Amino acid sequence: MVRKKKRSGAGIGLISMETTDAFQTNDGPAELKHKGDFLQSQGKLSEAITCYQKAVQQHPEYAEAFNNMGIAYKNQNLLVAAVVCYRQALKVKPGYAAACNNLGNAHREQGKLNEAKRWYQKALRFKPDFAEAYNNLGNVLRQKGRINEAIINYQSALKIKTDYAEVHNNLGNAFQEQKAFPRAIECYHSALKYNPNNHTAYNNLGNAYQKQGQLNQAINCYYKAVALRRDYFEAFNSLANALIEFGKIPEALEYYGKALEINPAYTVAHSNFLLAMHYQPSSALSSYLAEAEKCWQQQAGSCLKPVSFEHPIVSPKRLKIGYVSPDFYQHSVSFFFMPLLQNHDRNQVEVFCYSEVRFSDYLTDQIKKLSDHWRSTVGFTDDEVAEQIKKDGIDILVDLAGHTAGNRLPVFARRPAPVQITWLGYPNTTGMPDMDYRLTDEIADPVREADKYHSETLIRLPGGFLCYRPPDGAPDISGLPAHRTGRITFGSFNNLPKINEAVIALWSRLLLQVPESGLLLKSKQFADVRVRQQLLDLFTSHGIAAERVSLLQRVLTTAGHLALYYQVDIGLDPFPYNGTTTTCEAMWMGVPVISLRGDRHAGRVGASLLTRVGLDALIAKNEEQYVEIGKKLAKNLDKLEMLRTGLRARMKASALCDGKSFAHTMFPLLCACFTHRQACEPGVFTGGCFSSHGSVFTD
Repeated sequence: MVRKKKRSGAGIGLISMETTDAFQTNDGPAELKHKGDFLQSQGKLSEAITCYQKAVQQHPEYAEAFNNMGIAYKNQNLLVAAVVCYRQALKVKPGYAAACNNLGNAHREQGKLNEAKRWYQKALRFKPDFAEAYNNLGNVLRQKGRINEAIINYQSALKIKTDYAEVHNNLGNAFQEQKAFPRAIECYHSALKYNPNNHTAYNNLGNAYQKQGQLNQAINCYYKAVALRRDYFEAFNSLANALIEFGKIPEALEYYGKALEINPAYTVAHSNFLLAMHYQPSSALSSYLAEAEKCWQQQAGSCLKPVSFEHPIVSPKRLKIGYVSPDFYQHSVSFFFMPLLQNHDRNQVEVFCYSEVRFSDYLTDQIKKLSDHWRSTVGFTDDEVAEQIKKDGIDILVDLAGHTAGNRLPVFARRPAPVQITWLGYPNTTGMPDMDYRLTDEIADPVREADKYHSETLIRLPGGFLCYRPPDGAPDISGLPAHRTGRITFGSFNNLPKINEAVIALWSRLLLQVPESGLLLKSKQFADVRVRQQLLDLFTSHGIAAERVSLLQRVLTTAGHLALYYQVDIGLDPFPYNGTTTTCEAMWMGVPVISLRGDRHAGRVGASLLTRVGLDALIAKNEEQYVEIGKKLAKNLDKLEMLRTGLRARMKASALCDGKSFAHTMFPLLCACFTHRQACEPGVFTGGCFSSHGSVFTD
């Protein structure tokens, strides 16, 4: 899940151009202010500030000079000095709307959103037709996740100033967050109508097209954005995201690299780069760790802060565990998190959920009800979230996202909890010096082989690191499709970037070995005609006629998506990046999945899942065995029918779906992390110990 950053206008600093007849002398304060305004327009901020200072020395109640001096300080990123100037302007001129607006801008840049909101509202009380203040208030509300209110304010701004390109752009961002993509696209076109050189509108228009599956239009927009501004690192990141969707991994990595050349501290692009590396078969194991560690070395100056843990640790006590995720909704991560959350012993564990979810759904509501404490992190800075975690007295903080979209890894870099763990959402090391442990199992990350490629200490759960909650309302299992169609249908519903040329070559070999068979693929990217043709051409180049490959787009409902397995006899797992939720869903619908055991976690998850349900025979050691397993299954319809009929019951009875046992195993391991960290780094925090869980550490 790759993140795309939407650009919204920063708060507009309004330079006041008022003059007063009494000050029209050559060396007077008005002349000095005008000189300051001119110097500021030329980017000569220090000289401008000197002029403003001389102006207010001569006339201490010159509010406009104080206001414009504040803007100059803000443009130097001296926000504290800017705030002082704006407040002084308001002290001498209490109803000064422009200074209220600018003070809101400074507070917004400081991350003080509530203060910013208050000052924008004051500006509007003093000046009800203040379009800029409506825009800035909309930005703050959107940042806080209050999208409907943001839209109202943007629309109010446009009633006052219809040609306000920046507001059209921001309104488009708000509609895009509501997934109202056609309305968002209309807004971006309006922004470009009034400002054809609006590079941010081109970037955001590209994002909206991309989310609708119109990848060619998206890529064209990103190219226009970077042509207008060559240092536009966010647009290079967006362009790389679109190329990932096309399956063009090397090109995507190149553009992520370009974004990082421009801004080495851009964590979004670095996380996207790290995730994209998993789609690349040629990526060396050691390169993941090196690149991940490089990311945090570049962040050290802005993220890492010394933290002291003042809350006492007394045994016995309830362990305070905080889970941090952007995916507490109908998302793959939640299907594997819910069994643990539902089965935590609340006599032993007090659960805090830190949620970066902007739009909740029924699963969000379930997670919220199962949590002892729910904290929305939307609109809060990393510092603010870290402070809240410290205030909550969290003993163990668990990251569920890794380097995926919406992660709050910079919060972990601030070390707000004495023990920090990553689990579930990302198939590799974070590379973070302050991430202590990573939860996995011995199949996904073999002992000794995997440890040297991780910055974290690996903790291996004996029954597997995954526990699956099947989707509500899944349709019943159907009869074997081959009996109905007269031919075997292989299938994979994995995301297109996982289906690289090596995967296509192997699947083509299998199709050639099973004459008359077909292949059914489903991915959101197939909404784009060029993507479909590109994939079919690759199969054709390996001897597979296009009519043997069926391509399906995204289905909106879970039940509709799962019902597509009525057309699939045998599931195929891609490599080197296996499926996880897709494999579980296929098996839940009675479809056995063939997986190739790889040399890294992302390529061994399939083996871990199949082992848990007793289907080790479907794990291939090499490509030849992968084809052979597929051939044998395809020839034995009776065995396929038996597997299909009993697979859901087999899953229910397995460790993969046993949430109670999973939670019972997890708790002592978390306790062991706590005591192990205490023993390894005495003095980091103090207090009693929890019971350990044997030898689970490999360092």
